Amino acid sequence: MFNALYVDLNSYFASVEQQLHPDLRDRPVGVLPVMAETTCCIAASIQAKRYKVKTGTAVWEARKRCPDIVFVQARPSVYVEMHHRIVAAVESCYPVSAVLSIDEMALDLTGRHQQEKHAFKLAQDIKKAIYREVGEVMHCSIGIAPNRFLAKTASNFRKPDGLELIRPEELPQRLFHLELSDLNGIGPSMERRLNRHGIATVEQLCHASKDALHHAWGSVEGERYYAKLRGEVLPPLPTHRSTVGHSHVLPPALRNDDDALAVLYRLLHKAATRLRHYGYYAGGMGVHVRYRDNTRFRQHTRFAPHGDTLKFNTTLSALWGQRPIDAHEPAKIGVTLFDLAEEKCIARDLFDTEKQHEDLNIAVDQINQRFGNNAIYYGGAHKGRGAAPMRIAFNHIPELRLESDA
Repeated sequence: MFNALYVDLNSYFASVEQQLHPDLRDRPVGVLPVMAETTCCIAASIQAKRYKVKTGTAVWEARKRCPDIVFVQARPSVYVEMHHRIVAAVESCYPVSAVLSIDEMALDLTGRHQQEKHAFKLAQDIKKAIYREVGEVMHCSIGIAPNRFLAKTASNFRKPDGLELIRPEELPQRLFHLELSDLNGIGPSMERRLNRHGIATVEQLCHASKDALHHAWGSVEGERYYAKLRGEVLPPLPTHRSTVGHSHVLPPALRNDDDALAVLYRLLHKAATRLRHYGYYAGGMGVHVRYRDNTRFRQHTRFAPHGDTLKFNTTLSALWGQRPIDAHEPAKIGVTLFDLAEEKCIARDLFDTEKQHEDLNIAVDQINQRFGNNAIYYGGAHKGRGAAPMRIAFNHIPELRLESDA
C-alpha cells in the first residue's frame, strides 16, 4: 500500500528563469543573490549541474567548470508567485497535504490512489498539469512510497524528471545502495555520530535495533527513524516557531560599517514585522557578521519578551557596538529574534512602554503591507532601504504582502 506521494521540482529557481526567458533554455544557468564576482550560486540549472555547478559554487569556480554559464540575479517574488501556480496545478489533480518548501510538497494518498496503478497515474497527471498550467520547462521528480520519508527518498532516485516507487515488499533492501547522507535527516554531524555507534552504511542502519537507534540519536527520534525506514506512517511532531530572522550578503558598495548597520536595521524591521504577523513576542536577539577575511562576530542578548520595533532598534545598536573595531570589511550580516512565545501567552507589565508604541507598530505594518515595505521605515534603515530584498529560505516561503518591496 502506498500512503505518500512526494513532488520535488528540479533546479527550481533556474528552471523558472528558463521558463520565463526562452533564450536561457538548454543553457547552463547560475542564479546569484547579487550580481557580483565575489558571491556564489544559490541555484543552478539542470545543464549547469552537468558541469558540477551547484548551490554554493563560487562564481569564479562556476566559470572555470563551465565557461559558457549564464548568471542571472535571483527574483524571489517571481519564484513565490510561480510556486503558488505550481501548487494550484498539483491540487487540480489531488489535494496537497503539506507544502514543505518552495519546491517540495507532499500528498497523503487515500482510497484507490493507494493502489500502485492509480498512484502511478496520479504522478503522471501531476507532471502533465504542471507542464500545462505552468510551463514545459518546469520538470519535477516524484516519489511514491508507504510514507513521506520514503517517498522523498524515492524522489531523489532519478533526477531530473524522475518517477520512482518504493514498494513495501522491497524494504529495506531497496535502500541499501544509498549513502547515509542520501537519507533525509542525516547530515554530516549525524553521520559521524552513527559511525561512532558502528553504523557506516544504510544496510547497517536498517538492521540496527530500535534501541540502538534511540541510543545513536540520543532521543526518541531514533525510534521514529527506525519506524520510518520500515514504511510506518507516524503522526507529525508538534511544531513551534523558534526564531525569526534575516541575513544578507552585502554587495561590494555596502561593505563598510555604516551601510552594514543600515542594512541590519532593514533586516531587523522585516523580522519584527513577521514576528508580529505570526502573533509572537521575542525574548532575545542575536547579531552575526562575517568579514571578508572569513573572521566572524556573533553576539546575542536576552530581554523581557516584546514585539516593539523601537525597543529592538535600541538592542541592535547595543549589540553592534560590541563588534571589533579593527575588523575587515563586513561581507555578510544577519539578525535573529529568538526565544519566541505567543503574544497571547505573555503576561505584560502594567507599565510596559511597548503599549505606547503598539499603535505605531500596527500603523507602520499596515502601511507597508498596502504600499510596499519601503513606504515607511525607521531612520536607521535609510541607507539600507534598497538593500536586503526578499530571500527564500528552505523552510520559509515569503508572504508577498509582508515581504515584497513592491
